[in-house]
Amino acid sequence: MNKTENLKLLAAALEYIEKHLQEELNTEDVAMACFCSKSTLEKLFRYVNHLSVREYLIRRRMTLAARKLWENPKSGIMDVALEYGYSSHEAFTRAFKQIWNCNPSEFRERRRYLELFPRLNVALEEGENFMSSRKQVDISEMYDLFRSRKDCYFVCCDIAQLVHINGISHKAGDLAILETLRRMEEAAGAEDVIFRIGGDEFAMLTASAERGYAEGVAEKISVMNGRSFSFEGQEIPLLLHVGTARYQGRTLQYNELLSELHTAIMESKK
Repeated sequence: MNKTENLKLLAAALEYIEKHLQEELNTEDVAMACFCSKSTLEKLFRYVNHLSVREYLIRRRMTLAARKLWENPKSGIMDVALEYGYSSHEAFTRAFKQIWNCNPSEFRERRRYLELFPRLNVALEEGENFMSSRKQVDISEMYDLFRSRKDCYFVCCDIAQLVHINGISHKAGDLAILETLRRMEEAAGAEDVIFRIGGDEFAMLTASAERGYAEGVAEKISVMNGRSFSFEGQEIPLLLHVGTARYQGRTLQYNELLSELHTAIMESKK
């Protein structure tokens, strides 16, 4: 199977998964829908996403479940569990804690993240690197929020040396991601919203159109650089590159917005 065929298969699998996240679904179902073998699909997912199909399913379901808990504080945890295919409170809590490192009730009390594991899209243009450039994070469902705050500032963060941390353990990498979100949350105001825009890149949409406010939040995050998080008895230091940005276009264009956020992150590394 050549690269183009692999990309088409991956795109079809990702699309099928998104359409059936709230149904009973396993790797065999996805492979059958994409007219390929389970082993072929698993190899492709692990090569491109560094995750099994099942792991990707769990991450996407728990991301959407967390958003439902955040957006609908009156909804019952068991109702959300049933919506995403879990027939018991215990099974749902176990899966939720595996991803968020806290139980659903704790998350509801203190978290305000909309996307921990955003949906992946795959671009089919030729001439780009198969492993990185063709994967695109899709946070278009947040477009209405972006539009309502089109004059507000963003604070952007990037984890330094996440590849090295993942080399220790992918679980350590997951904890680094959660620690990044925790630091951003600690620095955020009550109305600021945090989301992920890439593998090790994050953004906070503030509720302020004042540059000084965003720079103050960025400084609060930066002063935490060098602090460690714990993983299996070892302390791992975490360093974040931090920058600020505000969308400059007259009309909000989703792709241009993402490009400006990534540019702000690149500028913070200089």
